[in-house]
Amino acid sequence: MRGETSLSSDKETRAKYAPLLKSKGNDALRVAMELYTFVTLLDANRPLERALTDPSRPAEDKWQVIDTILADKADPLTVDILHDLTDHQWSRVVHIANAAEDMSVDAIAYYADALGITNQVAGELAEIHSALLGMPLVLFRLSDEYSDSTARADLLRALLVGQHMHPVTEQMALNATIDLRGRRFPDTIIWLVDRFSEHMDQVMVTVTTAVSMNDQQVSRLQEVYGRKLGKPVHINSVVDPSVLGGMKVQYGSVSTDGTVATQLKHLKRRMAVAG
Repeated sequence: MRGETSLSSDKETRAKYAPLLKSKGNDALRVAMELYTFVTLLDANRPLERALTDPSRPAEDKWQVIDTILADKADPLTVDILHDLTDHQWSRVVHIANAAEDMSVDAIAYYADALGITNQVAGELAEIHSALLGMPLVLFRLSDEYSDSTARADLLRALLVGQHMHPVTEQMALNATIDLRGRRFPDTIIWLVDRFSEHMDQVMVTVTTAVSMNDQQVSRLQEVYGRKLGKPVHINSVVDPSVLGGMKVQYGSVSTDGTVATQLKHLKRRMAVAG
């Protein structure tokens, strides 16, 4: 959990640069990737984090450290954002990396806006999370901080083959397992879904059914969950014949599985115990 000082610093930087990131359009992706690369650098270098968050160190000195690392190769907006982060106070040194990650995700969201794929990316991330919920061993391997990051990435790439997801979705998912940042892979994915939903000022509700829902069914679900959650709802409809019937609903960390396949699975377990 972040302290009040870090939360305030993070909020100020995000609000300050939101208009600039939005105006970057397609170029916002470059800023996002550069910021995330800096996040991974900070995660691997605690002395660097301390140097950039030391309140006794002059701002110009911190800026020079960043400029030396980036060596005039980064977008000017990336540099400006990182300079601004070092100008703020942080409750803990690691929080500057969290803030840089927040800015990276914001930049990706504005890039997705420019391409008109914001809902698509959020929906695909939700699909990844939903598909892996019933695969505990896979989730463990994707979240194992003691394993090789390349192996985790290769495993995820193999799982995504043939899924035809947008490259931005795939890259965000890969980032979530390559640099775990002290989190479990599914927790990061659902955090990203929530961030995109917040960006769109709505809640992403993923509904998995055996056959496609019609417009009336989708509208009904939007109405029901809109009332329940108190916000506009986007229904991400996923078709999976293996569920047989019923539906699985997920939003945020909440998952309700009323599918026939799951009910049959529970029935078999009860019968095995009774036998």
